[in-house]
Amino acid sequence: MNALELLLSRRSVSRLTTPVPAGDELQNILAAGMRAPDHGALRPWHFIVMQGEGIDKFSKLLEQAAINGEMGKDVAEKAKNAPYRAPMIITVIAKVVEHVKVPEWEQVVAAGCSVHAMQMAAVAQGFGGIWRSGSWTEDSTVRAGLGCEEHDKIVGFLYLGTPELKSPMKMPSPDLTDFVSYF
Repeated sequence: MNALELLLSRRSVSRLTTPVPAGDELQNILAAGMRAPDHGALRPWHFIVMQGEGIDKFSKLLEQAAINGEMGKDVAEKAKNAPYRAPMIITVIAKVVEHVKVPEWEQVVAAGCSVHAMQMAAVAQGFGGIWRSGSWTEDSTVRAGLGCEEHDKIVGFLYLGTPELKSPMKMPSPDLTDFVSYF
């Protein structure tokens, strides 16, 4: 698959199983994340790779966050099970620093670009993934459990693995008319 085909056929895959990226495959994914556009060469991101026991710990963290937030038993159970949707998760945290030329929003966007680059690197190597976010990115229990500092932003959770369905449906290409104008 060439780079243009990869980008034009990008889609999220939510049903993931083993095997997961390992060795050079995982290193390629992380290296792709490090190559994201980055004004000022700040590299304003940190990647936390979770699998096996790491996913078990993350499950407990989400369950505790739901309990601390008094969200109820059903939400706590759903939170506890959420990490098991994939055999590997890479959490991406924007490590925002004060900088005279690079505002906070730009550092967060750069970290977001790293997630996209990692997902594309995974797909290019035959894996699938889905970038998840939601209220857990702002939750104080989750943030503390993942070692976030005050100005850090959890950009999302990149779930990775091998697609369970070998032939996902093709996504129709959007009509660009409603999304593009020329000046």
